[in-house]
Amino acid sequence: MNRTTPLPALAPPSVDALVEAVLAGEHGPLPSELVATSVFWIHHGTRLAGGDTTYLNQYVLVRLGGSFGGCAFEAGEIDPGICRDSCGAPLDALLREAPRPLRIAALDAYLSETRPHRVAAAAGEAEPVALPAGTPETRAKARDAAIAGLLDIGEGARVGLIGVVNPLVAAIRERGGEPLPCDFNLKATQWGDPVTDDMDQVLERAQAVVATGMTLSNGSFDTVLERCRSRGIPLIVYAQTGSAVARAFLGSGVTALSAEPFPFSQFSAEETVLYRYRTVSRP
Repeated sequence: MNRTTPLPALAPPSVDALVEAVLAGEHGPLPSELVATSVFWIHHGTRLAGGDTTYLNQYVLVRLGGSFGGCAFEAGEIDPGICRDSCGAPLDALLREAPRPLRIAALDAYLSETRPHRVAAAAGEAEPVALPAGTPETRAKARDAAIAGLLDIGEGARVGLIGVVNPLVAAIRERGGEPLPCDFNLKATQWGDPVTDDMDQVLERAQAVVATGMTLSNGSFDTVLERCRSRGIPLIVYAQTGSAVARAFLGSGVTALSAEPFPFSQFSAEETVLYRYRTVSRP
């Protein structure tokens, strides 16, 4: 099923500009009138069957009304005490003053609450994709196939992969693409492909880019966005981190989005839903 998201009247040029617009009330209620009901932390590790890579992930999450916002971060970047200090805080204070991962989680919670993905799907703006109940391997393969399904590429197209997960490398190859993997924490894929930490090199060579929401957390999202805009190449974002934040850039650099709101697929063995958005680029 193909659905096209209407282009926003005025898309933000950067994440910081989006934060300022939210603080000014341009996307809904003033954040100064809202409170982060809870702030919590998840640390987990995963090693998929048949693989030799252990994925270690930390998330900080914000509950706002009926929605959650999430952001992954690097080990040691923030500590669990931030949960005690931030729960019950006015949302605008988190958006202005918190460490970047918590700011992204708060922004994600706000945008998720003002426009939940399920509401966007009901309006025909997004395609819900059910991930089947089952093992971590089954669910990861289904998730990454859904992400790769957003790629519209020719045989042999070079696909920059900013943030590497092995099932997605395989899914890109199954669609005929040549992955160009880039990650700050991995040195090789499951199949021995070298993984570079030179994002600029990948962005220069790629004919399409798939980037994780982690780019929002580490501050590289604006760079990825601008390079894809300037080169006129597709940018697909797969986001647990900041899924509603990345959505704000659809049609202004982001070509397509796989949005997976909390609770994320790895935290359940039951059927869960992600949301795929597609849009056309601005002229």
